[in-house]
Amino acid sequence: MASTTPDIYPFEVKDCALITLSTGTKVQNLKEFRDALEKVPLPSIDHHFWGRLLRPQFDEPEYNNDFASWAYHGLHDKPLAERLSMTLPTDFDSLEALRLELVDTVEQRLDESEMIPWAKADQQFHFLHSQIVVFDTGLRFDDPKDLTAYLPSLSTGCIFYHFIDARRRTEQRCDDFSAWLSGFGDRYQSLRERLCGFDPYFSSLDEIRTQIANLFQAFFEEQS
Repeated sequence: MASTTPDIYPFEVKDCALITLSTGTKVQNLKEFRDALEKVPLPSIDHHFWGRLLRPQFDEPEYNNDFASWAYHGLHDKPLAERLSMTLPTDFDSLEALRLELVDTVEQRLDESEMIPWAKADQQFHFLHSQIVVFDTGLRFDDPKDLTAYLPSLSTGCIFYHFIDARRRTEQRCDDFSAWLSGFGDRYQSLRERLCGFDPYFSSLDEIRTQIANLFQAFFEEQS
């Protein structure tokens, strides 16, 4: 379908996969963990919050980021695990601000601890980062209404790329759907606000896909 608005580019659906890489940094106790948090590349911080979404999950994780999970399972420090789990990446404008919050949380726990918590040698924390590989699906949409029917069948890789990874890429730090809709002026303002208001952090990619599809569907039903 040809676009009736020449200044608006078609929405190009991309898929992706993550290749997990080592930073070369590993730690065994809480002091080493604090020191490493101050120095590791920011993409590693990002990976340990969001990379879990594209990892195969055989059961429901007890904590929603890798740092909190290690604090509980590796250091056996439940108070720290709970505090780290309450640190939400979507509350921060930058990864550097998120890093500083993590460091502050760990330093507070170190101040409270009579002894520095240690993990066993086989439970060290390995700081990782990921490289994203992007694939072009060939799907193009000129009209947001046409995209609606395809949303429920998009792969989880597509959802990760357009709704999670996009928050690092777009000038508005929002998802690709909202960024594209902004090109239509105020016509889809309500839908954009709903998409931007949805916090994906506590949801699986399947749940995020369902929520996006529902928001699009509800918007166009209201318009008809």
